[in-house]
Amino acid sequence: MQYKQLWVWNLKLSDAGIYTCEYGTRKVRTSLHIFKLTISLDGHFLQNEVPELILIQNASSPLPDLSIVLFDNNNNRKTAEIKSKSRQKYIVNLKKLEIMDSGTWVCQVHSDSPLINRNISFAVNVLGFQNPDLERKYATVDSTVILSWHLNSRNIKWKEGFTGQLNWKQQESAKSHKLLDFNVTAQGQLHETKKSNNFLFEIPKRKPEGTIEVKLPKVHFNHSGQYQCQLEYQGRYTQSKIELVVMKVSAYPAGPLSRGANMTLTCQVSGQLPPNAYLRWERVNGTEMDIKNSKQREVKLEVNISAAGLWSCHLIEDSDKKISFHYHVEEASVWINYVRIGASIGGSLLAFALGCLCIISGISWQRRRQRAKRMAQARQYLLENKTCQCQHRLKK
Repeated sequence: MQYKQLWVWNLKLSDAGIYTCEYGTRKVRTSLHIFKLTISLDGHFLQNEVPELILIQNASSPLPDLSIVLFDNNNNRKTAEIKSKSRQKYIVNLKKLEIMDSGTWVCQVHSDSPLINRNISFAVNVLGFQNPDLERKYATVDSTVILSWHLNSRNIKWKEGFTGQLNWKQQESAKSHKLLDFNVTAQGQLHETKKSNNFLFEIPKRKPEGTIEVKLPKVHFNHSGQYQCQLEYQGRYTQSKIELVVMKVSAYPAGPLSRGANMTLTCQVSGQLPPNAYLRWERVNGTEMDIKNSKQREVKLEVNISAAGLWSCHLIEDSDKKISFHYHVEEASVWINYVRIGASIGGSLLAFALGCLCIISGISWQRRRQRAKRMAQARQYLLENKTCQCQHRLKK
């Protein structure tokens, strides 16, 4: 035969060494250098986890000093931290993973002597949410709002089952309340179970695949707070939060605004605002005088008005109106004004009459008191005079 081949299947590190082919008096030697690359957690990660790569080499000759470069699924060079290094074993840590890091990565191994240029590919699967880590959503009182968390399990063809839950708490330090549990099978089927009957929310029947969703049909001011969706895989957790900010508007006194009267409109939002956010009151089709801004991060703004019409409270963040609440102030009709004027005049006259009656009653009572006092003094005088006359006769 002109050539001879030796196939070595399922290579192990111990298979490294020198392989010799002998043909008569001729000998041809081939050195087999073997690399083994392993990735922690079998390449299945959750958001924000840090993978660990272990590269081991074995050869018959002295082991070379290797340089290692990593390329992500988009062929972008990634910074790697060499945690431990010896001639035989290299331990490399990556940065925290995001869901867009899922795909095939490449570990590029290089040595000058002997000359080695080897690309070793490995798979990275990152399970998590397509939402931002902290999302802020705005709603007005009595409106309908839908909160959604989008899982990426279908996109990366995740073949393992996992579970999760949705919790709510009004403040960071408040007690957390479980709203629902969910689990996703290895086939990608999502099952949800409602856990709270005290909280008014619904689980929509129609929604995109791989989406955790709750619907608040009529938002209350105390529905604000943090909604935290958490998933679990093999005892590890990742989560995504949506902060719901609710706006409400009130008027004092309530009802139509009379001509010449004043009314106080109050706009309030729940929770803290970002540093670049503020509230604004303005009258639709009004003037610059009808605009009032709060200070940054203030959650309550009052404005005193004397003009009826449509007033709007805006929450503005980075010059962008995130949410608006429109409040229509009605102008009292003419007959209502007359009734109010009449009632005011009637009330004043009634108060005046009551005052006069009180004064007259007081004067009459004072006169009766003085008359009774004079009569008492007269009786006392007559009694004393009669006593004196009796004493004078006895002496005689």
